[in-house]
Amino acid sequence: MSFDPADESEEEELFPEVESKKDSDADESATGEEETVEKASKAARKLEPIVLAHVLGPKYQPVKPRVIAKQLKLPSEQHKALKLAIKRLAKAGKLDYGAGHLVRAPQKAKVEVRKSKVESRGSGVRSQESGVGSATTPTRDSKNVVIGTFRRTSKGFGFVRPKGAKRGDRSTDIYIAAGATMDASDRDVVRVRLGRSKARGKGGLLRQAGEIVEIIERDTHRFVGVYQERGGTSFVAVDGKVFAQPVPVGDPGAKGAAPDDKVVIEMVRFPTHQHAGEAVIVEVLGARGAPGVDSLSIIREFGLPGEFPDDVLEDARQQADGFDESIGNRLDLTGETTITIDPVDARDFDDAVSLTRMENGHWKLGVHIADVAHFVRARSPLDREARERATSVYLPDRVIPMLPEVISNNLASLQPNKVRYTLSALMEFTPEGVYIGGEVKRSAIKSDRRFTYEEVDEFLADREAWRKKLTPPVWQLLAHMHELAMVLRGRRLEKGAIELTLPEVKIDLDKRGEVIGAHLVKNTESHQMIEEFMLAANECVARLLAQTGLNFLRRVHEPPELRKQQALTTFIRDLGIECDSLESRFEIKRVIAAVAGQPEEHAVNYAVLRSMQKAVYAPSDEGHYALAKEHYCHFTSPIRRYPDLTVHRMIESLARGKRPIDDLERMVMLGEHCSEREQRAEGAERELIKVKLLSYLAKRIGETLNAVITGVEDFGLFAQGVELPAEGLIHVDTLDDDFYRYDKETHSLAGYRSGNRYRLGDLIRVQVAHVDIDRRELDFRVVKRVGHAGEFRRPQRDNRPRGREQRGDNHRQQPRGEKQGRPAGRKKRRQ
Repeated sequence: MSFDPADESEEEELFPEVESKKDSDADESATGEEETVEKASKAARKLEPIVLAHVLGPKYQPVKPRVIAKQLKLPSEQHKALKLAIKRLAKAGKLDYGAGHLVRAPQKAKVEVRKSKVESRGSGVRSQESGVGSATTPTRDSKNVVIGTFRRTSKGFGFVRPKGAKRGDRSTDIYIAAGATMDASDRDVVRVRLGRSKARGKGGLLRQAGEIVEIIERDTHRFVGVYQERGGTSFVAVDGKVFAQPVPVGDPGAKGAAPDDKVVIEMVRFPTHQHAGEAVIVEVLGARGAPGVDSLSIIREFGLPGEFPDDVLEDARQQADGFDESIGNRLDLTGETTITIDPVDARDFDDAVSLTRMENGHWKLGVHIADVAHFVRARSPLDREARERATSVYLPDRVIPMLPEVISNNLASLQPNKVRYTLSALMEFTPEGVYIGGEVKRSAIKSDRRFTYEEVDEFLADREAWRKKLTPPVWQLLAHMHELAMVLRGRRLEKGAIELTLPEVKIDLDKRGEVIGAHLVKNTESHQMIEEFMLAANECVARLLAQTGLNFLRRVHEPPELRKQQALTTFIRDLGIECDSLESRFEIKRVIAAVAGQPEEHAVNYAVLRSMQKAVYAPSDEGHYALAKEHYCHFTSPIRRYPDLTVHRMIESLARGKRPIDDLERMVMLGEHCSEREQRAEGAERELIKVKLLSYLAKRIGETLNAVITGVEDFGLFAQGVELPAEGLIHVDTLDDDFYRYDKETHSLAGYRSGNRYRLGDLIRVQVAHVDIDRRELDFRVVKRVGHAGEFRRPQRDNRPRGREQRGDNHRQQPRGEKQGRPAGRKKRRQ
């Protein structure tokens, strides 16, 4: 393993973002402020007992300091004193900070406060301080009380996923009847008292029932909806299905809201089964349907960040002023032939590639990644903001970056003919693609040329035509890159990497941000070239860090659960496809290859996708199932992913001969934070695409389109358009040609007449029947079947060696969580 010497001024603390709860606070922008906290003013000391009594009160729900100021009706000049008081109380262990930096009582204190309440309800429960559950054991206060996350349905009832439950496992979910939810909202952390009875759910499954006895932590107090007036009463219909009924609002005139305006409300009193709740309007976003209001609504709904704070922008400007392109003690690679390949409208170029033949005939591959850590120092305002955002957010009509553009589009952008600082993963491969070894160097490069993917595809289609357009070294580099990339790709697929044949469709927008159509995203060989080199660099770095014995943030993709693999095997066999147990990745690959181009292709690929787990960030050494890699992390995009930045810092610390602080608990917390932020970003992107598609289809009621069945439930089918990626519900009541029953083993609705069956992956033609943009609802009706999975030719077992993959597939997609596509202007490689 080789790490070269680095700048001695580099921060030693690599993970300041995961300090212990007593020391953390969102308002802390620099280390020097800790001294200010200790020098609490007289006003802060006077506020301490008032704040403590308020937070420990029986009706208090965790909120941010500014909300506490409103609740205590403190004047603005006392807000600073309030923050100091809260920090002092947190230092003393009398208060605590929860997710989102909400102020709450420490767990032990809260249990003592609530104990009498629980016991008075006759449960006989003796509450105790709850710890963090294991990876497979739900967290319980006692044998009858469980802590978990509540998910409310549109009908008022809901389910609680116990804390510590295994990802994707719903078997331990607790059913909460509508009258037993208190005023819990979607995603709130709650304490549940288990009942003696069980509730019978879908498919006759018996599920533990319970009632919520405490809301421990609110997910949010703010919601987006449409302002309405009726009969002299003002209320807001919250978007989606968060609340069954509109929420009354007081003094709407204070913000100048007009009927049908999109607004943001803050809850004063959450709705319950018996009370409508109460809220206040805090922001008017604009008239419903006006250009840009849909995007702004999603940004507020998901709590996405807005403009960068002034101190962050000032930090970025200072970094820009101090950059002089001097190489210093970095490895000088400015003489190496190096290129970047990006989308045509990209603004940042954070990865570059070089490739040369060694004297022994081996390849020396260089993957050069912008040295973002050089500009984003630990504990700096830039680092604080990047840590909080954790990822860039890619919406259909805009990008919300993790870092200011002066960093992402300038200092850390590998622009042609400019000296730029990088961390270079230098790897050696045999001509057959066998990895020999690698090292990481602090370096400086000067990119020779910027290519677009389209240009590289044109080069590959007619190389000779490009000889006059390129210098000989650049022409040769492209040719060599394609040669090695295809070797690496073939070897990776042969070793067991799973790729699904699922076309990816992107929506097209006009200048108003409205949908005008959609197009198929093609994963051409130019994309595959860069993908293979980024995968190789990520694996190389993960291997090097694993050799140190240190914990680091890996990209973890766990194998599918055994029950899902068994269900997948049953489903595939029911399609008439011969297969061994799909617990084998090579059998999965064989089946996927066998159905390529056949009617069963959609069904098989969707079923495999649904069986997969979601990839997350964690220090656990569990490997990456879909990529078939034992060691894997994200290293190649520190401009837009905070986990990559932490990996860069570890590398630079090791290069100085310093051992990074190895705190497993803190790293687990950071991994959970980054995973949550990634899922939030992807959720916001999906939801905004849905809203824009609903707006488009609302004007096209009665039109028909081809669709594929993506989900089967006892109440109906979910289908997604083939040409337009809109997903809608086909209610079972609208299937009037037969009486249908749900078969969960085969993911199908089966009729009583011969051949009447709808199953996952079936191709159908549907009609747009109903659209409700505010409730995010789309209803289809079946017009006819186009292709029924399993009714045509049955792919049989072949005699090809296991794990072989046919070449020529240009439309492939990674399993869930490993998204490859990216929107215009920004990179979005997620391996």
